[in-house]
Amino acid sequence: MKTTTKNSSTLIESQSFEDGLTELESIISAMEIGQMPLQETLEAYKRGMILLRQCQETLNVAEQQIRILENNTLRPFKPDTFSDLEDK
Repeated sequence: MKTTTKNSSTLIESQSFEDGLTELESIISAMEIGQMPLQETLEAYKRGMILLRQCQETLNVAEQQIRILENNTLRPFKPDTFSDLEDK
């Protein structure tokens, strides 16, 4: 089974989080089948690691932004609090 993955050296900075996650999921699925040649598996693994790091970094940045917005005091979500914010 031949799987098409982007070259691991391809820049992925312009790729959205959702696109990166989708590509990572497809790489994992293809690798789980276990019918890729060794070289193709290695390239898919490299690409997957690049995507994983990008997705983790994107989530870390989002978390930092949320902490800043919440004055570094994360608290449990309360639906009634959200409606109070909409009124302002």
